Amino acid sequence: MPEVISQFSSFSDYLLHEKNYSELTVKAYLTDLGAFSRYVGDEYDSSTIQDVNYSQIRSWIVSLVKLDISNRSINRKVSSLNSYFKFLMKTEAIEANPLSKHKALKTTKKVQIPFSQNEMDEVIQILELETDFEGLRNRLIVELFYATGIRRIELIQINLKDLDLSNRTLKVLGKRNKERFVPLIDSVVLTANKYIQLRNELEIIEDSEYLFLTKKGLKIYETLVYRVINEYFSMASSKVKKSPHILRHSFATHLLNQGADLNAVKELLGHSSLAATQVYTHNSIAELKKVYANAHPRSKNNN
Repeated sequence: MPEVISQFSSFSDYLLHEKNYSELTVKAYLTDLGAFSRYVGDEYDSSTIQDVNYSQIRSWIVSLVKLDISNRSINRKVSSLNSYFKFLMKTEAIEANPLSKHKALKTTKKVQIPFSQNEMDEVIQILELETDFEGLRNRLIVELFYATGIRRIELIQINLKDLDLSNRTLKVLGKRNKERFVPLIDSVVLTANKYIQLRNELEIIEDSEYLFLTKKGLKIYETLVYRVINEYFSMASSKVKKSPHILRHSFATHLLNQGADLNAVKELLGHSSLAATQVYTHNSIAELKKVYANAHPRSKNNN
């Protein structure tokens, strides 16, 4: 990886500082670029990506298909490459983007299955038994995800000053440093007060500006958050995928099922367009169909 970072250092800086991408996202981009760079180096003896043409890229895509890599993953890798070419165009390192006319491979729509209301209630009941520092921290993590729909990286980056418990609001720093304010329900405020009291009693606090800390006083990290969600929801759900994103999905779906306005949900989620929010409506439609089938007189099968 160090040689990859060195080779694409200016692009890496651009993603981190101008596009405000997370370090994890930038690492994924560099990994894809490194793999492609090695391919064209081996197959075409090309020393730099700037010199490649579309036929060489197409050959790489075919090689990935032969390795049984999913179309979705291949599209992501090509997207990384396309972003790099756009950067090279922006910096006038190349005159044309060889991927300008490329069409993404067809993929099957991936349906995210949210947690049910019963599963959520069961996990909350389990969490209500937690009273020590880590237990209350984990409880607040779950409650915040479900009550606000924030992203995992947004939760990790919450500063103490972002939390206004007296006004029951949370300032969230979203994608591209876009700020939004989300309301907090009473149960979250109650848990937050209990957690902060124990947080302030930690012997050592290194990352004092952040809300969520480890017991060593350090800022929490992404794998810890994923582990917390997976651990608690494994007690209540048999779903294969148990992640912070599924909690975000559950937040949106349950709000829409209860009749929330789509535009309001869009604002809460921090989406830039309504189209991004509409992916969450398929579960709401399914709920409406169930209600319709049970309640509408013409839906009964009269034999």
